[in-house]
Amino acid sequence: MSALYRMYRPQFFKEVIGQEQVKHPLQEALKSGRIVHSYLFAGPRGTGKITMARLFAKALNCENRDPKTAEPCGKCESCLGIAAGNFVDLIEIDAASNRGIDEIRNLKELVRFAPSKKGRYKVFIIDEAHMLTAAASNAFLKTLEEPPSHVIFIFATTDPHKML
Repeated sequence: MSALYRMYRPQFFKEVIGQEQVKHPLQEALKSGRIVHSYLFAGPRGTGKITMARLFAKALNCENRDPKTAEPCGKCESCLGIAAGNFVDLIEIDAASNRGIDEIRNLKELVRFAPSKKGRYKVFIIDEAHMLTAAASNAFLKTLEEPPSHVIFIFATTDPHKML
């Protein structure tokens, strides 16, 4: 049995309720093509940080995204893979469990590889990003400052003031 939040996770921007201050800027960035290499999603637990990150990743990699609304199609190979949780170019990392320098070194290796032929971007969602150790954060800094053009980092945290 799957968790309820996974079963009922919004798959389109139009299904997200009460997050206009986040949803609108992300859709505008997608429509204008002005995508930056890193995002910080901060807020209390249960407010949809990872849901919005996954939805943004889906829209970034969608092959048939609606140019007017920036909605992903939900039918292409990328959309289906992200919805099923097996899209190779979407990497979710729980920094509460993988917080050391060795994990960051592994991440830096993954960053070097281009996205598969199915994806435009390789998206890394780092949940509980404030939990990274100081050594791990420092090791990650160079990659974050000068990432390859095909990489997008999304940091999700409940405590942004604790981030290095």
